[in-house]
Amino acid sequence: MSDYDSPWKEALDVYFQPFLALFFAEAHADIDWSRGYESLDKELQQVAREGELGRRLVDKLVKVWLKDGREQWVLVHVEVQVSEEADFARRMYVYNYRLFDRYNRDVVSLAVLGDDNPRWRPDSFGYARWGFSAGIRFPVVKLLDYAAQEQSLEDSRNPFATIVLAHLKTLQTRQDERQRSASKIRLIKGLYDRGLSAADVRQLFRVIDWMMDLSSELNATFWEEIERHEQEKHMPFMTTPERIGQERGLTKGIEVALEVKFGEDGLRLMPEIRDIHDHEKLERMLRAIRTASSTEDLRRIWEEQG
Repeated sequence: MSDYDSPWKEALDVYFQPFLALFFAEAHADIDWSRGYESLDKELQQVAREGELGRRLVDKLVKVWLKDGREQWVLVHVEVQVSEEADFARRMYVYNYRLFDRYNRDVVSLAVLGDDNPRWRPDSFGYARWGFSAGIRFPVVKLLDYAAQEQSLEDSRNPFATIVLAHLKTLQTRQDERQRSASKIRLIKGLYDRGLSAADVRQLFRVIDWMMDLSSELNATFWEEIERHEQEKHMPFMTTPERIGQERGLTKGIEVALEVKFGEDGLRLMPEIRDIHDHEKLERMLRAIRTASSTEDLRRIWEEQG
């Protein structure tokens, strides 16, 4: 079974601004990006626990500032749902009112539906009785609607367009692994040809490889084809695809080890760790977690090791 949750979570962590630009243009245009934004995922997980809603992998809570000149910030709550769920709209409502109650700030909830049922489009929840009513209506993006826009997604300079393509191709090739391999090769080759930065190519490569899983036989063929393409393109500044795959595995191992040993404090180190593409340094980091007594101690060990 393909892993949608983990690559989507990483994609939102790294490309939150391009994500809003592609899917929710009005929100993107209203935010003052020069002030940055602050991820509040830990707080969202706490709300989920309090509401007995379970831990959701593809949730995102971000604090942003607006362009209207006032010292005002709002919360953007994003849900990416990759399968049908009867209580999805109710959960959106519960998250929204609990976040509003906690922060006393505007909370804008947005939904991305990545399932394969074109008719499933929940966008509201509410109830009413005796003249009283309460509810929520939220903007929804249905990824299946983008299936007819493959060429424009391929031509887009927005890195999140590639993630949408990878998701759609993963859905379309569930019963045809050879077609999935061909689609994956096309997507990866496209990264080399779109004028993206080396960092973006590495990051998007990691997400695509993670999402579009292949059998060991086809995976070996895939790597051979991509390595041949890299050599033809003469791109020595880039990490080789095989090494990127190894780094992704190491990065995931570090994330699991940090969460097990240090909990949320350890996970706060992950954004900077994902920017490291030195295979040996990642291995040293993973080993250092075993002996570190705190995240501060861990950072000192890494700095001493270079």
